[in-house]
Amino acid sequence: MSNNSLNPLYFQLTLFSDYGPLKYLFFSLCLLAYMTIISANAVIILTVFLEKSLHQPMYIFICCLSLNSLYGSAGFFPRFLMDILSDTHLISRPFCFIQMYVIYTYASYELTILGIMAYDRFVAICQPLHYHSKMTFRMVRHLLSFAVLSPAFACGLCLYLTVRLPLCGNKLHRILCSNWSVVRLSCVDMTANNILGRIVTVTTIFLPLLFVLYSYLRILLVCSRSSSEFRGKALQTCLPHILTFMTFSFSLFCELSLSRLEAHQVNPFVIVVLSLEFLIIPPINNPLVYGLNLPQIRGVVFSSCIKTSHKTKTII
Repeated sequence: MSNNSLNPLYFQLTLFSDYGPLKYLFFSLCLLAYMTIISANAVIILTVFLEKSLHQPMYIFICCLSLNSLYGSAGFFPRFLMDILSDTHLISRPFCFIQMYVIYTYASYELTILGIMAYDRFVAICQPLHYHSKMTFRMVRHLLSFAVLSPAFACGLCLYLTVRLPLCGNKLHRILCSNWSVVRLSCVDMTANNILGRIVTVTTIFLPLLFVLYSYLRILLVCSRSSSEFRGKALQTCLPHILTFMTFSFSLFCELSLSRLEAHQVNPFVIVVLSLEFLIIPPINNPLVYGLNLPQIRGVVFSSCIKTSHKTKTII
């Protein structure tokens, strides 16, 4: 068997089809979604960065969520848009592994940041007298460093084991590169990859999920014993976080379920829709939820728009 058959230079993404003129419509819709993601998240990032009153832990974490959305989208959309218009859907081996790493670290970063945000809300609501002593900017830096380095190392270890596998095929029944789809092409025993993959999934996905659930359960218990005014304020600040958490959890659950199912067990249309949902809905949902629901960010955005409008009229 040749070296190329054991280590194919390209992978073929088999879910792309020739839709004729309709492909230009699909391209336009996906390009619009990508531009919306870039614009909406850029507004949140610039708002938090430029407005000094928003230089607080909660808004810094929201800014990091938007940065992560741009990071994950950049790893998927440019290549996906090319594939929609292309007649061949081959992706080089190095780029496939890069895309795989970006998408999996994007998911891990998202959950870890959501976990940190849950901790921030927990301290603010359940231990308000200790908030400023606990959530210092030094602590924020440490938490964000952990949120970046821990998933990067865990996903990098998984990727290393996958890259070393000799492969007996190059067809991926997906619209993007996923770790388990590549591992299934292995010519040798993949027990080590399977075990490590489960360990990484537990440590980078399920543990943050459990931590978020525990934090909000504690918050709800404190709210249930407090006054209606306190309960209303607490829920007002927590509701956007809970909505974002539930949206991303559902998206991630669908993506993980897809990666473990055999290709013939799932309708191709369902695979495409759920994969796109995982990479489109959360990056659009985050800036809308925080931009429209948090009065501090909404107020700064609206005032900036009004100032820009007045300046434009003055120039004209």
